[in-house]
Amino acid sequence: MKAQIKNNSHQERFQPFNIVVFGGDGDLSIRKILPAIFHRDLDGQLNIAYNVIAITRKDPDLKAFQARLIPFLEVSDHHKYSRNEIEKFLNKLVLIKAESPSPEAYTELKAFLEKFPERQNIYYYSTPSSAFGPITQTLKTCGLVNKSSKVVLEKPLGHSLASSNAINAEITLAFEEHQIYRIDHYLGKETVQNLMVLRFANNLFERAWNAENIESVQITVAESLGVEKRASYYDQSGALLDMIQNHLLQLLCLVAMEPPVALEADEVRNEKLKVLKALRPLTKKTIEQDTVKGQYTRGISNGVQVNSYLEDIEKYESKTETFVAIKTYVDNWRWKGVPFMLRTGKRMIKRYSEIVINFREVKHNIFPSKEKLNNNKLIIRLQPEERIELIQMTKIPGPGGYRYKPIALKLDYNDSFKERFPEAYERLIVDVIRGNQTLFMRQDELQAAWTWIESVTSSWKSSGMPNVLYEAGTWGPGDDILNENESWITKTWRE
Repeated sequence: MKAQIKNNSHQERFQPFNIVVFGGDGDLSIRKILPAIFHRDLDGQLNIAYNVIAITRKDPDLKAFQARLIPFLEVSDHHKYSRNEIEKFLNKLVLIKAESPSPEAYTELKAFLEKFPERQNIYYYSTPSSAFGPITQTLKTCGLVNKSSKVVLEKPLGHSLASSNAINAEITLAFEEHQIYRIDHYLGKETVQNLMVLRFANNLFERAWNAENIESVQITVAESLGVEKRASYYDQSGALLDMIQNHLLQLLCLVAMEPPVALEADEVRNEKLKVLKALRPLTKKTIEQDTVKGQYTRGISNGVQVNSYLEDIEKYESKTETFVAIKTYVDNWRWKGVPFMLRTGKRMIKRYSEIVINFREVKHNIFPSKEKLNNNKLIIRLQPEERIELIQMTKIPGPGGYRYKPIALKLDYNDSFKERFPEAYERLIVDVIRGNQTLFMRQDELQAAWTWIESVTSSWKSSGMPNVLYEAGTWGPGDDILNENESWITKTWRE
């Protein structure tokens, strides 16, 4: 029995390639990057010659490497794959040791890639950003970068505007902008992709997509876990840089952008850039009213007592935030006066990510009962259950006059599309292979995002704004400990 249906209509002719994953034995590579390539191959999309080279700093142990990888290849939500299918993919995997970025350490990699001079080489940097510059310089020195080469950069791309620009300067010594793919896996999610279709292919929504009809926009990424194995990285970044600087700002751009002239990379990214430049900066005067930052303490999460953030990272003086809520505005004609509420936090009650478009109230209630008419809402759930809901008022069946309540019209991806659909990394890696940069950030976008983020960090610093403590296993800072101006943060949680 075949693992899944091969759909020839979706096959595309790509140039043969080698994909070199630096940090190839790390968790991201094992859990996401390599399985993504495997699934695209199984779907018949990679009907070309290719190799996957995993770069490790340790002595190569192919059997141990495969033993770690195979569990992530064997089973998806819809299928169990055969051993033959897995073995076919494993035969394309090469493990090469390169302890440090130096011409001597890259000798084996260079010799391997030179066996395939006709192929495009894709370099995937699944490493800390501090390694991006040395890796790039060594690839250039070894003559391993040419016009067909591409580079994929994982976040975080720096910790400030200056450090981000410094990383970009190092990358552009070897790669031109059209060869650089700054990846954000949120933009590869099916519901995020569908946001473009929902807005620009439906007259009903595009006509209502403005300040006249929309009261507010909420973008939430809630995580139930703590920092886990990322303590060292997380304590240097915090919730603002880990989630809002990239994921949430990109989602905001897709919600707020104007229709592009065409669905081409630079046309889409031009419109996203305009949104980032129109974001109202935070100031010392507005920072306390329009933002809250918090840090989780001990609490009950999923029925289990868990430690505080300070205990998790074993640094008891840390001021790093694990929760951020920001109310901001896109100062242009379409969105004048509409608050965009961005929220993210760790150790929340449950894990979910969604966008909620809150429409304005009807102008006049004609019904005799005068009960409150709930606002219409468009809810775009990104994870864990990908779906779209439209909340509308509906009459309750029965005699005795008009009684009504809000009812959700749902498009549930799992119910509506029975076949397996690609995960985010699958879509994005295929876009890299075929050279489509639409879903990847351009450098000027990144600079604009950092400029706005630094209005937050500098205002926090100048105002001396402290963290609000909240218990693990809650929705974060509560109304009982927030001042009156900050109550919007918890009142607008939907869950």
